[in-house]
Amino acid sequence: MAQYSRIEVANVMKENGMVPLFYHPDVELGKKILQACYDGGSRLMEFTARGDFAFEVFSELNKYAIKNLPGMIMGVGSITDAAAASFYMQMGANFIVTPSLREDIAVVCNRRKVLWSPGCGSLTEINNAEELGCEIVKLFPGDLYGPGFVKGIKGPQPWTSIMPTGGVSTDEANLKGWFDAGVTCVGMGSKLISKEILANKDYAGLETKVRETLALIKRLRS
Repeated sequence: MAQYSRIEVANVMKENGMVPLFYHPDVELGKKILQACYDGGSRLMEFTARGDFAFEVFSELNKYAIKNLPGMIMGVGSITDAAAASFYMQMGANFIVTPSLREDIAVVCNRRKVLWSPGCGSLTEINNAEELGCEIVKLFPGDLYGPGFVKGIKGPQPWTSIMPTGGVSTDEANLKGWFDAGVTCVGMGSKLISKEILANKDYAGLETKVRETLALIKRLRS
């Protein structure tokens, strides 16, 4: 079961300001990526469960995090139904991220008091998600909406917490746009953990990139 409550996870998301996204079928490579992100200061990882037997990889990575990385919060993304959400929560997923808003996923996560973040693309969807108990809404795909969309929502609804995913990079101008608009945190995948880093197994470079990006986010929000 989850090691962290939904409120604890939401607080760490707000504090860190960034949720790295990652998937790879190689468990040992995954451990090194996880370790590099942790050493760089990240305390969150969304494992995007998109491949065959992805659950086996997540199970091993979560066990590794629990044993070796105190404070590291592992969650699972790309979840599309309640059965999958329940399955990953059985393996200790601390949060569930979905590409769309599904009430069945909200129900099973709420039952276990596990944070869930649904992909939303309209104010109506965001309102529905919050009525179902969502703490942090995922704006997806972020590049299609942009910071202006977030700013527009935060005007009438300053209580809404938003995490854009897609279209977020480590570039200062990009991050400044999102945080100036009022996002709570950002989800970042290939712009952070790039194909080049994976191909070259540049774990030291990844650690540095994570550390620099977290420092940049902290500076932009100060």
